[in-house]
Amino acid sequence: MIKKISKAEPNISTERLCTLMEGPISCYYYKPVINQRDIDITERLTQFHTDNFMCYGKRRMQVELEKHGIKIGIYKVSSLIKKAGIQAKVPKKRHQYKTDEVRPDIPNLLNRQFNETELNTHWCSDITYIRTVKGWSYLATILDLANKEIVGYATSESADTGLVINALASSISTCKPDMNKLIFHSDQGTQYKSRKLRTYLKNRGITQSMSRRGNCWDNAVQERFFRNIQFEYLDDLIFMNHQAVEVAVGRYIRYYNYSRINSAIGYMTPLQKRRELLKVG
Repeated sequence: MIKKISKAEPNISTERLCTLMEGPISCYYYKPVINQRDIDITERLTQFHTDNFMCYGKRRMQVELEKHGIKIGIYKVSSLIKKAGIQAKVPKKRHQYKTDEVRPDIPNLLNRQFNETELNTHWCSDITYIRTVKGWSYLATILDLANKEIVGYATSESADTGLVINALASSISTCKPDMNKLIFHSDQGTQYKSRKLRTYLKNRGITQSMSRRGNCWDNAVQERFFRNIQFEYLDDLIFMNHQAVEVAVGRYIRYYNYSRINSAIGYMTPLQKRRELLKVG
């Protein structure tokens, strides 16, 4: 505005125009400082946000920046994220359960010891449900507590014991564990208490462990994975049929195992942690 008036009335000084418009002359001459480094970092943060299903918060963002050789404080990351309008997804509040006593015939051998140091010795499992236009699909996963990797999974339109056995069979086929050293932990779902599954485990020398009744914290790592897959990815999708669920689940599990950094294992991916444990072993 001042520039336009100056051209029309060249005899009036810039200082006089600023006074008439009730603005300090310093504002007229002010030029914003452009921080190219902040711009470049913000572009990377935006890319990380897109590549990771919009679920990374400031801490994971900081780790990713450090992997790319960019040293930056957590508060600076938080500031840049806020300025860029980047918002990580927030999980929905889940139902809380009351605790009860352990089953006398299948003890809780795990006892919330989730940080194992040896691969293929402690697996945990659970089942979750996924809505489709035609009904429901079910997902059973097997997670190795040593590196938090999903070592096997199965999907079905029926939440029966066969779903769990299929997930276990794929895990055994892939990892080839010493089954006499393997503890298989789960909650008290009917599929895990069934005679069919217990016979399957016994015939292979696998020791079964089970959470206390209604106590989700006894299987917290597996519950956390289901929370992640739901709110980071599945909750944003609409599935026309079971086949669409299979594709989406496979995509997320590949991302989870090979790309998603996990704070529980030192901000590594499960694959990186597996390689580290194999090297140490």
